[in-house]
Amino acid sequence: MHQYGLELASLMAIFSFAIISPGADLAMVMRQSIVHGRRQAIITSFGIGSALMFHVTYTILGLGLIISQSITLFNIVKWCGVAYLLYIGVKALRAGKADLSVKLDGTVADDRSQSGLRAYGLGFAANALNPKPVFFFLSIFSTAVSAQTPILVKFSYGMVMASCLIAWFVGVSVFLTTPRMRAAFARASQWIDRASGLVFIALGLKLAVQKAS
Repeated sequence: MHQYGLELASLMAIFSFAIISPGADLAMVMRQSIVHGRRQAIITSFGIGSALMFHVTYTILGLGLIISQSITLFNIVKWCGVAYLLYIGVKALRAGKADLSVKLDGTVADDRSQSGLRAYGLGFAANALNPKPVFFFLSIFSTAVSAQTPILVKFSYGMVMASCLIAWFVGVSVFLTTPRMRAAFARASQWIDRASGLVFIALGLKLAVQKAS
């Protein structure tokens, strides 16, 4: 058990930096918080966490190594991710002004309703269609986790990492949807949409030029 504790600590020491680093996941949660409110942002956070377990699962099963060694498979994943980021970027740029007034209970009167399933899917797709985790999880699991560690223990590591990722983004969602923050964002909602759209497009273009290494 002591060995597993050290492995988990090593994984989390590396993963903690990945959690807080800016990227498509953070941009997605921020936009969900600002435009659609706390509930949708939290659901999106769970979608991102679920996608992380998707990456962990194929890494543990050895599929990640196959993807990393196949230019064709890597490019399929990459261009799906590029198309998705560009799509949501253009949608954000074309979005109209939303009613972001804060109700007495702290929720948002948003005139652009969004289902829970769509909110979850946005988070899952933003993370799952990013090929960078293929190399990230292959590298950290191969360096920090012994080949003799049981698969169930490896899955438990993934569950801890996914839980921490969800907790981080839920915290971001709650912070950005406090009444004071909402009131500040409401005055510039359309500009926020345009800025977030440009961020998603820039991330998509950055991903487009990324090569398998």
